[in-house]
Order: sequence, then structure tokens, then C-alpha cells
Amino acid sequence: MNKQLKSISRTVFGMFIILFFAVTMIQFVNADALRANELNQRTQKNSYKVERGSILVDGDPVAYSTPTDDEYRFVRQYSDGKLYAPVTGYYSRRQGMTGLEAAMNEDLSGTSGAQFFSRIMRTITGVEPQGSAVETTISPAVQEAAMQAMKGYDGAVVAIEPRTGRILAMVSTPSFDPSLLSSNNDADIIANYEKLNSSSKRPLVNRAIAGDLYHPGSTYKLITAAAAIESGKATPKSTFDNPAALQLPQSSAEMKNASRTTCGGGAKVSLQQALVYSCNIPMAELAMSMDRDAVPNMAHAFGFDQDLSIPLEVTPSNAPPPLDQAQVAISSIGQLDVRATPLQMAMVSAGIANGGKVMKPQLVDQVIAPDLRVEKDFTPEVFSTPISADTAKTLGGMMEHVVSDNDGTGHMAAIDGVRVAGKTGTAENGFDESGAERPFTLWFTGFAPVNDPKVAIAVVIADGGGVAHQNVGSSYDLPTAVGKQVMEAVLKQ
Repeated sequence: MNKQLKSISRTVFGMFIILFFAVTMIQFVNADALRANELNQRTQKNSYKVERGSILVDGDPVAYSTPTDDEYRFVRQYSDGKLYAPVTGYYSRRQGMTGLEAAMNEDLSGTSGAQFFSRIMRTITGVEPQGSAVETTISPAVQEAAMQAMKGYDGAVVAIEPRTGRILAMVSTPSFDPSLLSSNNDADIIANYEKLNSSSKRPLVNRAIAGDLYHPGSTYKLITAAAAIESGKATPKSTFDNPAALQLPQSSAEMKNASRTTCGGGAKVSLQQALVYSCNIPMAELAMSMDRDAVPNMAHAFGFDQDLSIPLEVTPSNAPPPLDQAQVAISSIGQLDVRATPLQMAMVSAGIANGGKVMKPQLVDQVIAPDLRVEKDFTPEVFSTPISADTAKTLGGMMEHVVSDNDGTGHMAAIDGVRVAGKTGTAENGFDESGAERPFTLWFTGFAPVNDPKVAIAVVIADGGGVAHQNVGSSYDLPTAVGKQVMEAVLKQ
């Protein structure tokens, strides 16, 4: 009998141990994940009992909650909604959260660990719960300039402070008004979401950091040049054969320069000239003279194929290893399977501007409690050091010639009295089902001033400027003009 009682006691004790472990896992270890689960309706309903914190731009709220007379007590509102949608995202009862609303949800909703004691004190004192505010790194003047410059274009702009990684502007066009998805009327939310989601323009996609990504075209030549200069394989004065067409190894295909002619006059062309004129063939020759993985390895060092949170999740840019010499040549000019976000190309220019150090891009400066205490303070952080200071200085000088030389492809980015560095890019996108050539993707990336960098930017315009512009224009003018306006907005501050 005693033996049976002991067996039952051990079994019951074991069950209590398992139950204690399960409760501990649910209440403590998995609590945050369970609260954040989009299927957790209790968390969603409870969130409307709290005055959600504001998202701030230069101290002014661009996303905030106001009281209502309905069961939800609050409604989320957005000032200048279209301007800041790529930053704030939306907070919707029916469609969930995106942007900073999602990435900083625990802070905004008052449920983060940093607010634990504040929640206890508010419970004791009977004070209504309230979320913390999130101060962004965005400059309103620069964001406005970027949005105005992109009016009528499909694409994106990212502007970064090279020394800190602070994102000064992040624009994606066409944009949308988050208020359309944040009302307390389910029918309106559903109708508005269906309209936005079904639009061929895809306004809900943040083109600056996500979506289908873009072939970087000739802006990727900065990566190819960086790999060559850093390894000692080439200098700006290194010369290459200058044919009008290059037969790709073990292929029937030929590579040509955008001009369909030689890269300037003469039988030879320098690396400096190839960058200034944005010639394809010399870059391909250079890439094929190096190890097969040299260029994608350099791209990886700058951030390609790496996970990144700003704290919005960023889709990794792609620079896969080429399989043969023909792929080495094509990928070296930003084509084939190479794809990038505008944020990634801004990081490339920012790293060159910052002496070879790429700072981790950051969209949030501080989290501020309701009593105005700073709960979190984000400090600059080095993301990677892909190149030496000497290589960075050399590349920066080459990029300056792209803008300062009258025949440089980036000369329209020149700013009076300011030394500007830049690189243009025109990416080809193949042919559609009917055999017609698809519109190009146009790029500009660069930084200014060269001697004291305040801003690094990347601009992408999809479909050669869009149907509204009859797909007329090139990287020489459309994205370059946008880049100039954004850099000027930073320098005027």
C-alpha cells in the first residue's frame, strides 16, 4: 500500500513540477511573444484602453491618439499622413500594424519592460495608463524636400547622416494616408485597405527598405571599384582595353556601354574615366581580373545579404556569388541577380563618406516616458568596416569627379560652393511577355560635402520616371535632380 501511495505522490509531484514550468513559460518567458501575437484579441482590445504614445518628428507628434466616445476610447490619427507613412506605418484594429507602430509597439502601448514600474505606480495611484512617445531621427525639412522632389515618380529616397547612421529622410512614393486604416469603423477600414492593397501602384509597400528590390545598375560599380582598390588590384589610374563591345566568356552574348560606343576616345580607358562616364566594359574587365567572389564579398561587407533592423525590418539586398566569368561581368555592373534597397545603396555612400566605416542606420533617437523621462537612448553603432580610410578617400575623390566634371554623368547634382560626390545608375529590366523592353530603373547615390560629409543619399525612380513622364529621362537628370534637392535641404539646416 505504501509503495502505491509513494508512486501516486511522485506522479502528483511531477505533475505539479510540469504545471509550474508551463505557467512560468506562459507568464514570463513567452509573455511578450503571446502579447504581440496578432491573433491575441485580448491584447488588441486592451490596447485601446491605453492612450497610445505619440511618434514624434523634431518633437512634434505625427502619429497620436485622441479620445473618443465609443467603446474603444481612443482613435489613432496621423498628421501629414502621406509624408510620414513610410516611417510611422499604420496602427489598425482590422489590419494590424506596420512601420514604427509595429516595431516600437511595446513602447508605444506601455507594455515594454522599461515601463514595468511605471505601470505598477499608475495602478496604485489610479492614474490612467499611457504609452511612451518615440522620437524619430527624421528631419521634417529633409523629409518634405524628398517628398516634394519625388512628386509624380514611383520610387524612394533615403538620406543618412554618415557619422551617426541617423536616417534624416525616408520617402516611398506613391504614399498613402495611414488614417484611412486607423478609424474605429470596421467597414471603412476594410474598404480602404482593399482599395490600397489592390492598387497597381502598391502604395502600402515601403520601397525604401522592402518590396521587390531593384537592380542597382551602375551605382553598384562603387562596390566593384571598392573591391579592386581595397585589394590593391587597381587604382584610379589603372587602364583597361576600350572596345565598343565585349564578348562575354563562354557565351554568345555581348556587353556594351550605355552609349553603345567606346568609353571616351582611345584604345585604353582608366578606372577613373570608367566611373565618371559610367562605362560597363572596363568594369566588367576589372571584375573578371579578380577572384570570382571578390565583388559579392565586398557587397556583403557593406551590408548585402545581411539582416538589418532600423528598427523596421529591412529586406536584405542580394549579391549572390556568380557561377562563371560571364556572370562575374554582368553582376559587376549591378545587373543579373543583384538587387538592392535604396537604404542599402545609401549605406554604401555613407560608408565611403565616413572613412570606410558603415554606421548602423537608425530611425529612432529616444523613447520618452509620459513623465518626460528618457527611457531609452539610441547611440551610434558601427555596422561594418568594409574598406580602409585610404580606399574610402580614393573612392570619394573618384565620385567627386562624377559630379564636378562637365562630362560626368552626375554633373546635375553639383551644388554651388559645395564639393559633392555621386554616382548614377541606369538598370535594365529585360523584356515583357510581348518582347518590348521594360522601362529602366534610375538611380543616384552620393554624399556632401566631400570634405565634411553631412548627408549620404540614395534615390531610385522606377520605370524610368513612370508613365506620367512617358518613361523619358535618365539617371543623368531625374534621380540626380532629386538627390541635389535633398542634399541642399540638409546643408541649409
